[in-house]
Amino acid sequence: MTNRFGWLQQVTEGLLVGAVLALTGCASHQNAPSGDASVERAQFSVERNLQFSPPDWPQALFADLYLPDRTVPPVVLLVHGGGWERRSRDDMDWIAEELAIHGFAVMNIDYRFAPDHTFPAQLHDLQIARSWLNRNADRYQLDASAVSGFGFSSGAHLVTLLAVVASSDSELNQPFGGPDTRLRAVVAGGLPADLTAFDSGPLLRQFLGGEQQEIPGVYRDASPITHVTRQTPPVFLFHGAMDALVPFSQAERFQQALAAHDIDNELFKMHLRGHITSFLTAGDAVDEAIQFLVRQGTREGTGASRSEGRAGG
Repeated sequence: MTNRFGWLQQVTEGLLVGAVLALTGCASHQNAPSGDASVERAQFSVERNLQFSPPDWPQALFADLYLPDRTVPPVVLLVHGGGWERRSRDDMDWIAEELAIHGFAVMNIDYRFAPDHTFPAQLHDLQIARSWLNRNADRYQLDASAVSGFGFSSGAHLVTLLAVVASSDSELNQPFGGPDTRLRAVVAGGLPADLTAFDSGPLLRQFLGGEQQEIPGVYRDASPITHVTRQTPPVFLFHGAMDALVPFSQAERFQQALAAHDIDNELFKMHLRGHITSFLTAGDAVDEAIQFLVRQGTREGTGASRSEGRAGG
């Protein structure tokens, strides 16, 4: 995994792929539902720069809280990407707005960066953010029993890891996690699900604290796929079919692990897109993800009728 993304390269890739997508189908959706959920649009307000980390935390961490004009809304914990070392929650503002318009409260968070802070520091940051929602649910009139996660790239890794760890008996629940940090559902874009499948590149070395051959247990424990159980919450995956940074096979393997444990899942395959362009052109994926999150709030753990899949353009 490399850590060099120039904005010129991103924009150029986006323009080239956009031209191609105008001429061909753009996505296919495995385990797609047979119909769309009805969602009422809402107005929303934003409270910015709320500190959610405790006073004695190694680094002060902040979040923007999006509050829809809706009684006791469900919540989405939103986590940005950047190779565990960079970027900011500002990258996710447009997704936060889409979620809020559709009636979700959104906590768009910071987390600590490598190499100054190595795993599991970032997981701890998400665990305390989830706990903050529990403590402040009454203050902001939120449904703390209906908190889902949404992340892209390293953010997808962290929020998915939070979900699978909290629904298992993993030692990573100590000292800040546990059942109170569970998520109802997860949306993960460009997810690196199995870190043991990558070479020990600079991003992984500085995030995990060494080469895989030196600390194989850390690579394994930091991989969401390691912790999948029958208690794992439903997952919506979206991924670029031409992703060279996080291969599409990562999404396929994670979906297979979910299916092996009978976990409700969907996979939105974005054709002709790489890692960055699957985020820059994620509008349709976000729309489908919101539908997925709405459905998780209406189904009661029963199996819904599903199609074999569908294609979209």
